[in-house]
Amino acid sequence: MTREALRDELTAALAPVLDADASAWLAAARERIGGDADAAAVLLPAAGRRCGRGPLPTRTTTPEPWSVDDAARVVMLLELPCTGDALAARLDDLYRHGDAHERRAVLRSLDALGAEVGEAALPLLHDALRTNDTRLVAAALGPYAAERLPAPAWRQAVLKCVFIGVPLSVVAGLDDRADAELTRMMTDYARERTAAGRDVPADVARFLEVR
Repeated sequence: MTREALRDELTAALAPVLDADASAWLAAARERIGGDADAAAVLLPAAGRRCGRGPLPTRTTTPEPWSVDDAARVVMLLELPCTGDALAARLDDLYRHGDAHERRAVLRSLDALGAEVGEAALPLLHDALRTNDTRLVAAALGPYAAERLPAPAWRQAVLKCVFIGVPLSVVAGLDDRADAELTRMMTDYARERTAAGRDVPADVARFLEVR
């Protein structure tokens, strides 16, 4: 997905849920970031307070639901006036210095910005996947990860979803990237659970049934 496509989609989703003050604030924030990338560090943290934290209706049925402030932050990130290495460095800085909400927005923005940064944002995925924050793990496994995360790391990430209770429905490209090695890993995990007298998670059982 391109910047323009995701920006248009999220802007349309936000329009009916933002009041006049929130809409004006977001428009001004986007303009500021478009003219000065440094402004993002100040404006991203304010998104929840200025735009609200309720659910975003058009994305409540996605595998990982979005909130209004999630969408506002991603829209702001899509205004960053840089690309390539400069964009990757800016996203890295915002991720490293942000809280969980801001980090999630950076990860979600990669669906549209990934083509511009190439593999330079992979360290952010690796960092998110080392955490036990289910929302960060889910956000890290979008299309950018499906296209660029190396196979061993991707398989471990899928298995980690099972360990920490992230539904496999959030994993972009699961059917395309799943291979015999992942099936073996899932099978071993299921056997270990069964041998210990523990239930096999439904996601694992369904995964094995269709392969």
